[in-house]
Amino acid sequence: MTDWVVNLIDGGGYWGIALLMVIENVFPPIPSELIMGIGGIRVGQGRMEMVPLLIASTLGSTVGNYFWYVVGRALGFDRLRPVVRRFGRVLTMEWRDVRRLNRLFRRYGPGIVFVFRFMPAFRTMVSLPAGLFRMGHVRFLLWTAAGTLIWNIILAGGGWWLGSRITEIDTYLGPVTWVVVAAAVAFYAWRLMTWRPRYSV
Repeated sequence: MTDWVVNLIDGGGYWGIALLMVIENVFPPIPSELIMGIGGIRVGQGRMEMVPLLIASTLGSTVGNYFWYVVGRALGFDRLRPVVRRFGRVLTMEWRDVRRLNRLFRRYGPGIVFVFRFMPAFRTMVSLPAGLFRMGHVRFLLWTAAGTLIWNIILAGGGWWLGSRITEIDTYLGPVTWVVVAAAVAFYAWRLMTWRPRYSV
């Protein structure tokens, strides 16, 4: 995967970066850590400039996240009820939980979206409930772009610092992603085994 990402960045330049960031958010298997790390390396080599790199990557990431926001908004809050009624056990969720999440997003939606931009594996996932619970388009885009820009600065800076040691990006940042994913899976497994419905849907 690394070679493919490198070739697309070198061949497409800033447009390649933007495209990769869109793809990374729509199809998460491509890690943004790798994309931005290589972009930072290219800045250190003088083959890219930091500001255009950050603009392209932030725009691409915001577009990719907006895709899932639109999916959530199209599905809509009201259509969740039959889904929760039928799959509540698998989701470990009741309708009262959904309403609680709705209130949470209405009150703290921008902060939730912003903070989740720094969490591996959850950066894209938060866009779906933001759409489901009807967070405003402009607020979603602004807070997504703000959090994404900061995250991209960190990743590109890391790539610039590592220089030409591309393989070390996965060494430093890859395990963090896997730990977060493993923790999420373990939490879900625990919740699935211990969950009991308390209220009628």
